[in-house]
Amino acid sequence: MTTFRALQTRQTDDGFINEMVDRNVGELGNSGVLVRVEWSSLNFKDALSATGNKGVTRHFPHTPGIDAVGVVEAADDGPFSVGDRVTCTGYDLGMNTDGGYGQYIRVPSEWLVPLPAGLAPRDAMVFGTAGLTAALCVESLLDTGLQLQQGEVVVTGATGGVGSVAVAILAKLGFEVVAVTGKKDAHDWLKALGATRIISREEMLEGADKPMMKPRWAAAVDCVGGDMLTAALKSVEYGGSVACCGLAGSPKLEMTVFPFILRGINLLGVDSVELPCEIKQQMWQLLADEWRPDDMRALEAGEVSPDQLSPWFEKILAGGVRGRVVVRVD
Repeated sequence: MTTFRALQTRQTDDGFINEMVDRNVGELGNSGVLVRVEWSSLNFKDALSATGNKGVTRHFPHTPGIDAVGVVEAADDGPFSVGDRVTCTGYDLGMNTDGGYGQYIRVPSEWLVPLPAGLAPRDAMVFGTAGLTAALCVESLLDTGLQLQQGEVVVTGATGGVGSVAVAILAKLGFEVVAVTGKKDAHDWLKALGATRIISREEMLEGADKPMMKPRWAAAVDCVGGDMLTAALKSVEYGGSVACCGLAGSPKLEMTVFPFILRGINLLGVDSVELPCEIKQQMWQLLADEWRPDDMRALEAGEVSPDQLSPWFEKILAGGVRGRVVVRVD
């Protein structure tokens, strides 16, 4: 039986630890598609799982990794054949189903999307769930009829995985992008991604205690939640929209209905976990083609192997990761 290496999170008397272990493919079950993982990535949810957050992962030991790209090694009935290169993001992968930080995963065929032609496996994981979510945020804004001439689009949490890819996609499409960050050393980097200008968190939140703020933005992508989302909703122009996808700041939304009923604004919830695969496939195709940033490497914070991930978990939970971390699995 095939053995493979995997990062495993397990619970001890002193808390949770992460260590590399040898596993058998048979431990992954017998049904579904067996994929040999080549690359994965680091996401906020991975760090929650790897530090024992029971709201993400209920049972341990467990292998985190909500993203994976690799090659089909065995498949039961379904659309995939041995040798197909596929991506897997979302659903239960890396949460309660062993994830991409192991050299093999076994998942239902419905969780898999063919890797678009022209998109290298490594680049797919530079995007990962964060890039897919960013693309969905942009798509949701475009679906409301957002046009370039309407003005600036603001992105909160712009140095994070979703925020940085959103900045790059919007800039690629020709929008004037305002990036919100508290990291002064990230200004040049954000401009290199395509941000027109940078503002601080304090500037974004100025006046947010009022029921309404001065209208400033044609639209917004909010990756933070809490006060940042409230400020975005209160400061978009008449008929504008805010795509909401994060809660690193807070899951709470505390405000009046005034912006909704006096300015006719839209709050667009964005989910990339349970999204139907056909929509994921459409987003991956856009990321592979016309939405692909000119400089993919500019999005990267680093490349690591699974055994080097432990310090990165604490770093991303503390908001200390700028851009995307790719994980070299195979």
